Amino acid sequence: MIPTVKVLLAEDDRKISSFVKKGFAQEGYTVEVVSDGEDALVHARSGEYDVIILDIMLPHMDGWQVLDGLRGGGLKTPVVILSARGHLEDRVRGLNLGADDYLAKPFSFTELLARVRAVVRRSQGQPAPRLLVGDVTLDPASRVVTRAGQRVELTAREYSLLEYLMRNADRVVTRTSILEHVWGLSFDSFSNVVEVYVNYLRKKVDPEKRLIHAVRGVGYVMREEA
Repeated sequence: MIPTVKVLLAEDDRKISSFVKKGFAQEGYTVEVVSDGEDALVHARSGEYDVIILDIMLPHMDGWQVLDGLRGGGLKTPVVILSARGHLEDRVRGLNLGADDYLAKPFSFTELLARVRAVVRRSQGQPAPRLLVGDVTLDPASRVVTRAGQRVELTAREYSLLEYLMRNADRVVTRTSILEHVWGLSFDSFSNVVEVYVNYLRKKVDPEKRLIHAVRGVGYVMREEA
């Protein structure tokens, strides 16, 4: 049995924390949410978590103080900062204080999940498993995609969409779930952005033998047809 990854999420925006918790729960993770810096520091010091997702603008004690307290106390649990403060100086400050990664808001859940997986793997000394559907291969560590051995160049959004489809290979994913995971909380539910990006992907990785299939009225599935 694969051990459950335990996540401590320090986030005071209820909409974001609910969205993130739901996404990780669907991936089989256990998530505990705290909404202020003091609680974050107390919970994190227990050492019970595999990764900490930390907002900066927390009440009572900000994320900088939390991170400084954790690393100053010798705690080595991986920390991914998730913050609206996305300026270069903020990212540099976070990494210098000991964060393992830094993701600015707005964000896609797929990218957050990939970054969390990466820091947990590194902390546990595990290699990143490659994803394979038919003759399409995606390497999460290098972010390299190949089709029949030939490298395929994708934009960041195209890559996130492909990774989400491949991680759910042989399973129909709804248009709404794609929007939530790839575009995050900032998506327009009435736009045709999913259809547009699926077409982009098909032109690059699916020009002949189709692997990405539309399921009328539901969404999409990536699978190799017999």
